Formats: sequence, C-alpha cells, structure tokens
Amino acid sequence: MANPQMVMYEEEFNQIQAIVDRLVREANAEVVFIIDKNGQLIAAAGDTADVDTTSLASLTAGNIAATGGIAKLLRENEFTTQFHEGERANIHIQLVGNRVILVVIFDNKTSLGLVRLRVKKSSEQLNGIFERLLAKVEDPEREAPFAEITDDDIDNLFND
Repeated sequence: MANPQMVMYEEEFNQIQAIVDRLVREANAEVVFIIDKNGQLIAAAGDTADVDTTSLASLTAGNIAATGGIAKLLRENEFTTQFHEGERANIHIQLVGNRVILVVIFDNKTSLGLVRLRVKKSSEQLNGIFERLLAKVEDPEREAPFAEITDDDIDNLFND
C-alpha cells in the first residue's frame, strides 16, 4: 500500500493526547497541536481558547507543503523543522515521520533550546505510535474499521 489512509484508534489517540499534554507542561508551551499533512487537527493541548485551530491547522499544513517545494528546488527531501519568532509568540514546527506535523507555540517564558529538546523526545514517541498505526492499517488479517457498514446502512442514514 503506497499511502494508506490514516485511521485513528482510541488507544493510539489517547497515547498521542498524553504526549501532547506532557509536552505543553515540560516545554512550558502555551499550545501544542498535532496536525496531519492535509491540515486536519488530530490533537491539541494548552490554552486553545483564543486560537482558531481550524485556520492554524490549514495554514500550517500549507506552510509545510510550500516549504517542501522549496526543499525540492534545493534537492533536499524535506525541511523537517521550522521556527518562527514574533514579538510575543514563537512557533516551532516539526514534521514527524513525514506523516504529521507537531506545532508548539510558546512565548518568552521558555527558551527555544528547551522546546527543541522536548520536541525531539516527543517526536520519537509520536513516530513510534504512527508506525504502529500504519502497521495496523496494512495488516491483511485485521478487519477494516468500517467493514460492517454497508451501502444500505449509508443510504438509510441519509434518508432519515
């Protein structure tokens, strides 16, 4: 399977959420997101109340795609890490396993060095989880998550 559709199971989602929650604390970050390369938010932690998560996820995915184009022009596979510094907020963006995007938003109460150190550890853990998810999807013995849903079930759902 060249590029299987990502399916999220509850066990892996809980593991991902625990890593994101821990990263917010350990890096002293304001917000941490996990986004897929299509711009869909997978997990979030921290003070997300004042953040338009949908727009942030979409723009971050677009940023990764654009940077990927620059990388190809420079004969690089990908630029896996980006950092943007503002007056009040900084963003560290890390591509994890070429599958998902880890975004850490932080201010001057923490340092880039601490964020990078914590992101490295978290990225390794996240990559392991996504490797296991991929193995589940590619396992021919495993039943597809929606195999029991028939076309009639879908028609009935939309005819109500």
